[in-house]
Amino acid sequence: MGHAGSAVFVDLDRTLLAGASGLVLSAAMRGEGLFEGRMSLPGEGLLYGVYEAVGESVAFMALVRAAVRFVRGWPVEVVRRAGEVAAPQLVELLAPYALGVLADHRREGRQLVLATTSPADLVTPFARTLGLDDVVATCYEHDQGRYTGRIAGPFVWGVGKLAAVRSWAAAHQVDLAASHAYSDSIFDVPLLASVGSAHAVHPDIRLRLAATLARWPVEHWDRPPGVPKVAGLEPYHLLRLGARPAAFPYARFDIEGIERVPARGPVLLVANHRSYFDVVALALVAAGMGRPVRFLAKQELFDAPVVGWLARALGGIAVDRGGDPGRSMHEARRALDAGEPVVIMPQGTIPSGGAFYDPVLRGRTGAARLAAQTGARVVPIGIWGTEVIWPRSARLPNVGNVTHPPTVRVRIGTPMDVAEVATEDPVAATEQIMASVVSQLPPEATEAVTPTAAEVALATAPGRRGR
Repeated sequence: MGHAGSAVFVDLDRTLLAGASGLVLSAAMRGEGLFEGRMSLPGEGLLYGVYEAVGESVAFMALVRAAVRFVRGWPVEVVRRAGEVAAPQLVELLAPYALGVLADHRREGRQLVLATTSPADLVTPFARTLGLDDVVATCYEHDQGRYTGRIAGPFVWGVGKLAAVRSWAAAHQVDLAASHAYSDSIFDVPLLASVGSAHAVHPDIRLRLAATLARWPVEHWDRPPGVPKVAGLEPYHLLRLGARPAAFPYARFDIEGIERVPARGPVLLVANHRSYFDVVALALVAAGMGRPVRFLAKQELFDAPVVGWLARALGGIAVDRGGDPGRSMHEARRALDAGEPVVIMPQGTIPSGGAFYDPVLRGRTGAARLAAQTGARVVPIGIWGTEVIWPRSARLPNVGNVTHPPTVRVRIGTPMDVAEVATEDPVAATEQIMASVVSQLPPEATEAVTPTAAEVALATAPGRRGR
């Protein structure tokens, strides 16, 4: 059901954007010749560097407010043109998960409003590029096409931003009590406190304290919920240091094709499932990629002590088939929309008993549907030999064979574009994906065999009867 009369007010710098917009906007204005005959602000780069690191300050915002006098006499049309030039560059600065959050609100029927101190003439083209509904921003007064050096209306900062938002809400019949607001700054507390749902995004230290006291959620739009970050590093970066073949002396690894994984953008890493030890093989692939990888796993993994926390800290996505299975697909889509790699095993679980030896891999349509929804390319991964180290019948891997360890073979195929097929027929696309995974396996994987009773038992979970 839609939420008529509600809106989302989102701040620009360090919230919607991963950093500050000032340098991009200044460069665009300079490119339009607006600084000709004038000096740019001394120490501008350092000033914005401090701002990006610690957030807003009274002194910094005093300079921003004083900027209106600096532009006196400038042609409005040229400034707006600079905003058009800057818009695509600002899009490049978007926090990865920002658009996913806003898309969720859009689906709920809320209006999306950029609420920022920045000059409206400069940021409106950016908001229009994103498809936002409106802009609440500082308006510079102009007369006969030139700025007068005065502000028209409130300076949209602190209580001034609250006043501007209230005015906009009244004009558009929006109920602030039913609305959301997102900001990084302590100076936006007046606005945050006036809406029904306040969110502190990448908050400065002061806002973090205020949010804790007010019980407002603290969010970070540069990574999935639950993933910590220290000095720009996620747990993935630390785990990567230990993800080396030498850490597993009871196995040898033959991995080829990591260079085929795209270095940027959304990608679905689709693998077959033969053993719990597949996780190790895929961890080595992720370490070789050099970029954080999100993965889908059963809810039971996240419920386990210690391991569950680690899985969440790495950005794992819990699949709860008994609860809300659609939630995992939603979270995976959000990660892909943020431009991240996601690992998925369409088989869902390790085939049990006689089914383990079936040369035909059958998968659920989740990977195909995600490709259709996001346009992400699919990279097939074939895993072979992990079942020797950790067969389905064992509760723990065999770590004793260090003199003649078995080899785990991993092959990574060429990225596939299946979005068009998956949109029309996700089942056919799934079959195409699984066939590509099979093509990465050794020849014996495609041979039909009749397993012995002992082999069936080896591929059967403890306490279960094989097929």
